[in-house]
Amino acid sequence: MITVSPLTAQGVLEIRISDTLTAEDYAGTLTPAMDEAAASGNRLRLLLQVGPDFSGFTAKAAWADARLGLRHWSGFERIAVVTDLDWVENMVQFMGFALPGAVETFDHQELDDARRWLTESLGSLHMRDLGNGILQVQLLGKLDSAAYARANDDMDAYIRDHGRFKLLLDLTGFDGWLGLAALGDHLKLVRQHHHIPTRVAVLGDAAWQKLAQNLMRHFIAAESRYFDSPDRDAACAWLA
Repeated sequence: MITVSPLTAQGVLEIRISDTLTAEDYAGTLTPAMDEAAASGNRLRLLLQVGPDFSGFTAKAAWADARLGLRHWSGFERIAVVTDLDWVENMVQFMGFALPGAVETFDHQELDDARRWLTESLGSLHMRDLGNGILQVQLLGKLDSAAYARANDDMDAYIRDHGRFKLLLDLTGFDGWLGLAALGDHLKLVRQHHHIPTRVAVLGDAAWQKLAQNLMRHFIAAESRYFDSPDRDAACAWLA
């Protein structure tokens, strides 16, 4: 059995499944709901509640699930799975890496936490003009696709006003990406603007961040250098 709640203003689609899913459940309920959500044009997020009596799929339902997955599962930038079934949680954790969006599992008593995780901003990307042709870009928390959509507009506006610039990339508060889609958006932002900075100073406090600067040299035209977080003044002086 499948129950679908209306798509929220934040683009969250809530689905509850129980008992054994049949092909009729897909044809009559889930597929139309997913198609309608995809047509809305929103950035979609999915809350999937798996009831304690859920026992799996019929053979035809499994085939319907595979076809639906090929069309829509990649369209969700975040997926929260709420379940107390260990086998469902293990399956989600095993397969979650293959989805472009972020995936988290929650117990049923954590339903409110799951809803909050779907809608709250877990990361942000801040830009600040430091003067002398230096732009500071600070990455904070875990970034999702929405953060990069906003950053791309801000970056384009800065370039229109200032032309080429020197970049101070602050990674000291950065915790990574929410899923493969966010990582893809990061690489897209770099690719679109790789020729604009004349110099890049990377500010960090972790070994992987220093490695990121070494990799960056292969993707951008500008000279780049890594600085530990206490050496911020030295980084700005090198840029200037």
